[in-house]
Amino acid sequence: MDNFYDKVPAERALEIQRVSRLMYEVRAARDDMLARLGAADAEQALACIVDGQLPEHPGYEHYLSVRILNGLHNQVRAELAALVKEAQEQ
Repeated sequence: MDNFYDKVPAERALEIQRVSRLMYEVRAARDDMLARLGAADAEQALACIVDGQLPEHPGYEHYLSVRILNGLHNQVRAELAALVKEAQEQ
């Protein structure tokens, strides 16, 4: 099996590593926030707030943070996919 990074310039490999780490950190922050809310995802957290199982404040602010982190995670994931695709095409 070929090592993917053998064919990738060092600068590009470092960029892929940096973006991978960012994706991991964003996902971990999102998961931590969800754990604090006791929810599996943003929709469940919102439902718990609406049902009164979680206090509106700071529950709603935490819910918004989860939504922002979800969006950021998706953006970083797309950036990483583009970087990997470019590296594979070289």
